[in-house]
Amino acid sequence: MQLSSKKALIITYYWPPSGGAGVFRWLKFVKYFRAYGWEPIIYTPENPEAPAEDESLLKDIPVGLEVVKTRIWEPYNIYKFITGKRNQRIGVSFVSQGKKKGFLHGFMVWLRGNLLIPDPRIFWVRPSVRRLEDYIKQNNIEAIITTGPPHSMHLIGLKLKKRLNIKWIADFRDPWTNIDFYKELKLTFIADRIHHRLEKKVIGSADAILVVSEQMKQEYLPLNPKRIDVITNGYDEDEVSAGNVNLDSKFSIAHVGTLNAPRNPDILWKALSELITEIPSLKDDLLIRLVGQVDFSVRESLKELNLDHFFEHIEFLKHDEAITLQKQSQVLLLVVNNTPNASGILTGKFFEYLGSGRVIFGVGPSNGNLCDILTKTGVGEMVDYGDLKKAKQIIANYYNSYKSNNLYPKIGNIEEYSRRSLTGKIIEIIEQV
Repeated sequence: MQLSSKKALIITYYWPPSGGAGVFRWLKFVKYFRAYGWEPIIYTPENPEAPAEDESLLKDIPVGLEVVKTRIWEPYNIYKFITGKRNQRIGVSFVSQGKKKGFLHGFMVWLRGNLLIPDPRIFWVRPSVRRLEDYIKQNNIEAIITTGPPHSMHLIGLKLKKRLNIKWIADFRDPWTNIDFYKELKLTFIADRIHHRLEKKVIGSADAILVVSEQMKQEYLPLNPKRIDVITNGYDEDEVSAGNVNLDSKFSIAHVGTLNAPRNPDILWKALSELITEIPSLKDDLLIRLVGQVDFSVRESLKELNLDHFFEHIEFLKHDEAITLQKQSQVLLLVVNNTPNASGILTGKFFEYLGSGRVIFGVGPSNGNLCDILTKTGVGEMVDYGDLKKAKQIIANYYNSYKSNNLYPKIGNIEEYSRRSLTGKIIEIIEQV
């Protein structure tokens, strides 16, 4: 097979068979690179601390793609040994599984935030730079792309840029110092200054910065990037066209992905609790299906509002199984973390939902980037965290449509959010810088 002549090296911590939200953005972009005359090459750890493994993602990797791997040392094994959680996968945002996280966990979080800057993958930076410096020269790599978090990937790019003066694009799937769990890291003044200094240096040194939302762009403009572009996440056309499924017979409200404490949609639970009394038939039809890691606070909310017997929890689904579940659900639940940066959050999960053809019930800021796209595409509605009246009204309307077998979104133009189209924009940026 003849490969494209122009080569781009993509440095990513997450790559199949690793699963979880972090892998999809560049797995799906890489899938379409060759359509625009570029050959992607992946650099990734051989032994990452992945949130899950998902062999079904391997089918999206282009045939003959070169994947360069080196081993990484991470301090998570020390944490697991001390806490006795040797078989537990460590979440980047420290999602709790019980009522209290405990002193030991808090101390380990303090060590992580103040000694492992910007994150526990910092030990991979130096050996990766040594490995890639020669590799880039020997293989005529024209551009490198780093994607974070973990933002240590950007430090690899920073050092390679300094040594080789190679074209470098830094992609921010999430913010650095404005990410939702940043304040949970118990940072000292000095550590906070180091985080901000490194972030500013990366933003100012890269030839181009990619961000996933307009608000992230506005937040990073004061750091003087040479160029900054919004490249949202998207949906994969292949998944949209992968056959129809039968809708659930129940009035199913499904959420796929982690539900941590700041993402607990209390307003929805309260609305459902009241509507069950006001609309008696809802009690026979309702199904709350949560797929993925669910925080203790979510379970407690459901129990307190007598919704726990409508609740079905699925710990993990492979990606293709999750896509099928999304297509068969009556309503898809999308929740934006109730944090100060909420209006700028634009989750990758939303775009998967977008391609499912189902209605979306969103909980988050009514003046945010996500609400703008929901309104623009017509696939759903957004409710502010405290707007109980509107939440009840929307759910009641959805339920009435469900009872008349007419619960379908009025989907507008969504083609600009396809992975193929977005990849074309990325290639334009690479070539222009």
